[in-house]
Amino acid sequence: MRNKNTHSITIKKKINKCRLIFYAYSDLQYKYGCLLDESCEIAEIKCNVPLEKCELGNCYTTDFYCVKTNGDVFVRECVYKDKLLKPLTIKMLDASRNYWLSKGIMDWGIVLNED
Repeated sequence: MRNKNTHSITIKKKINKCRLIFYAYSDLQYKYGCLLDESCEIAEIKCNVPLEKCELGNCYTTDFYCVKTNGDVFVRECVYKDKLLKPLTIKMLDASRNYWLSKGIMDWGIVLNED
């Protein structure tokens, strides 16, 4: 999850399961996006999905909204381990989880980097 007004590293790539150009704002997000694209269980990937009317405001996005081939949906947020316990990160992750739960998405999770 990120503030869409934040300027950071941007990696732009076309991936097969994403209708739009995939923009990654971290190496972690890029690597996970490529992994999802290679998975035969994934039918569609939406990246940097705006969280409309979120408790933090309308300027935040979720990293991945994915539809599996069986129709199930899941959401993933990419977080570096060293940022995981920071108060703002916790607040953003809670807001994302609550937002997607309110939309009926129960499969919400965090993707962490490896050390």
